[in-house]
Amino acid sequence: MLANFLIGLREGLEAALVVGILIAYVKKLGRADVLVRLWMGVGLAVLVALTLGAVLTFGAYGLSFEAQEAIGGSLSIIATGFVTWMVFWMLRTSQNLRGTLHSDIDKALVGAGWGLVLVAFLAVGREGIETALFIWAAVQATGETTLPILGAALGIAAAVVLGYLIYRGLVRINLAKFFAWSGGFLILVAAGVLSYGVHDLQEAGILPGLNNLAFDVSAVIPPDSWYGTLLKGTINFSPATTWLELVVWLAYFVPTMLLFLRAVRRGPKTTAAPAEAATTPRTAHS
Repeated sequence: MLANFLIGLREGLEAALVVGILIAYVKKLGRADVLVRLWMGVGLAVLVALTLGAVLTFGAYGLSFEAQEAIGGSLSIIATGFVTWMVFWMLRTSQNLRGTLHSDIDKALVGAGWGLVLVAFLAVGREGIETALFIWAAVQATGETTLPILGAALGIAAAVVLGYLIYRGLVRINLAKFFAWSGGFLILVAAGVLSYGVHDLQEAGILPGLNNLAFDVSAVIPPDSWYGTLLKGTINFSPATTWLELVVWLAYFVPTMLLFLRAVRRGPKTTAAPAEAATTPRTAHS
């Protein structure tokens, strides 16, 4: 639940900041008349994310066990790729996000401004699709439905409230540190999702080595214990891990985390000032 809360909080806060920047700039340009188009784009993005979640949840019913595992494993790997890209994308572009969105709005407001629907849809839809994929992968990995969805919903709700407070200038947070800490944790979570995806493909018979265990600590960490459930729900830890799962986990986590830490250390040297400005999207345009 904690991991899903963080995913919902991070992705929701990204979307909330984007919407806040879009609204503030449109109002600054004196085009409040097109705000309804902006909200149409946001609504469509949310609808697409919910539809994707429903398709992932119910689309595999009726398929064989092997087919379900093959789909689950493949989508877990795709979800890992999406989240990894999102983490590094946010580190690279968050400092210039406002300028990029302003440029997109300037182009979209030519004529009747219907292009603003597409701008809002694309800006928010990316986070929605990533969230749907990752939450679904977490549901598959843990075998639980209620807690992951509840955690994500609480995270998104907290993000909406926090985004509104930031927009109103009532709260200031260091977004650079927030995205750095949350990004590091998400890389750890993504490594577990990737490992579980490999396990699914092994159970589907697509990858070998299902019975070749690297370790089995089920006696020390029972899967049905509270701490086993906690480890499974946060970092997708499996007490019985195959050699292929372990190799894939290490091959992903070690270089990805090293690259991430290097990017975090290098970032503040060139982009510390814009990061502070990003914490107050309303006042930055005054």
